Amino acid sequence: MVPAVLRSSAWWTVIFLASGAVFAQDVVLVIGREGNQCAEDTCINRLHYAIPMKARARPGQTILFKTRNAGDHHLDPASTYVDPRGSERVLGAVHPLTGPVYIEGARAGDTLKVTILDIAPGPFGYTRVSPYGFVGDQIPEPLYVFWHLSRTAAATPDIPGVRIPNASFPGIVTVLPGPKEVRRMLDRETALAEAGGAASLPNPEFAVPAAVCGLQGKYSGECLRTGPPRENGGNMDIRYLGVGVTIYLPCYLDGCGLAIGDVHFAQGDGEISGTAIEMDSDTMVTTEVIKGRAQLTRGPHYEGPAHLLDIPSRRFYATTGFPFKQSGEMPRDMLYLDSPKIAGLENLSKDISLAARNALLEMIDYMVENHGLTRGQAVAIASVAVDLRIGQVVDAPNVGATAILPLDIFTNER
Repeated sequence: MVPAVLRSSAWWTVIFLASGAVFAQDVVLVIGREGNQCAEDTCINRLHYAIPMKARARPGQTILFKTRNAGDHHLDPASTYVDPRGSERVLGAVHPLTGPVYIEGARAGDTLKVTILDIAPGPFGYTRVSPYGFVGDQIPEPLYVFWHLSRTAAATPDIPGVRIPNASFPGIVTVLPGPKEVRRMLDRETALAEAGGAASLPNPEFAVPAAVCGLQGKYSGECLRTGPPRENGGNMDIRYLGVGVTIYLPCYLDGCGLAIGDVHFAQGDGEISGTAIEMDSDTMVTTEVIKGRAQLTRGPHYEGPAHLLDIPSRRFYATTGFPFKQSGEMPRDMLYLDSPKIAGLENLSKDISLAARNALLEMIDYMVENHGLTRGQAVAIASVAVDLRIGQVVDAPNVGATAILPLDIFTNER
């Protein structure tokens, strides 16, 4: 009998028929993006050890995560859906994650190896420029950029003459934290908030799953928000985590609880506006369980092909920054320290955050003056395309950062 190949309606499921036997070469686990919003059976937007697993997968099995965009929005302009959560839900609904998936054979104390096989972008994306970004105090007014996406590039009528190459990656790859981890993370973030620092504390509004994390949930005051990354992974927003990369995550619970979301079509190293090109996606991964934990005490590790580190452009323009400021000026991120010593200085010692800020402000000024962009448009481009890199951290007191703009994105200047 000549073997026949049958394909399901989804291209990734292939079943071979040979000599009367039926077996699956690779039955892909497909999970996510059901219904009009983050749904209880395939989606979460909080992290806690009591959240139930949504599916099971074997190590080596391909998993297709059908992810929702970071704000859980309907991006299709033709959609008539009216979200019952209202238009101001964004902070409570961020970030919808597909999963968690129980990885068979994984135990607490193991390491989960996750390899990204493919990322198919949705047709639309958005970038929001708001006061919440890294240089938010420099934004004259909010800006919303709507992108049309393909497998190769993003373009928008909101910033004509710009084409952003596809460099898709998941902003969030995470496992569920265990009881000890939740307690430690909550304690340190609460202490920071009480000291006046920036922290994202539990908030049950629009939390999923509601029975665990919602207003009447059993652990509503413990469920971690997905905004900051932590030792379990989470919102790392590292643009190098693209197709071909392998990420190593510590397992705190049996099965690990793998979840993925916040997938970006493209992002600059800083994501300085607070968003990249946010999109829905079909993200395909496979996993492997490594018995025993690697040295992952401070955060996940990752490895991959070197081409992901490259700038997707033949030419670039770069600015530099050092930790300088005006006397009397207090950097926004240091206000909680309430330090008159900092306010009075014009030069801070080894402050890489201030150096990065200055490099970015120089780049924004350059794009406004030389590429005809408004300041809001320049911030949006910086958030999705400008690479922010450390120059050096040794030349005290003036450590240095550099912001790198790929010039080939300007289609009318080639």
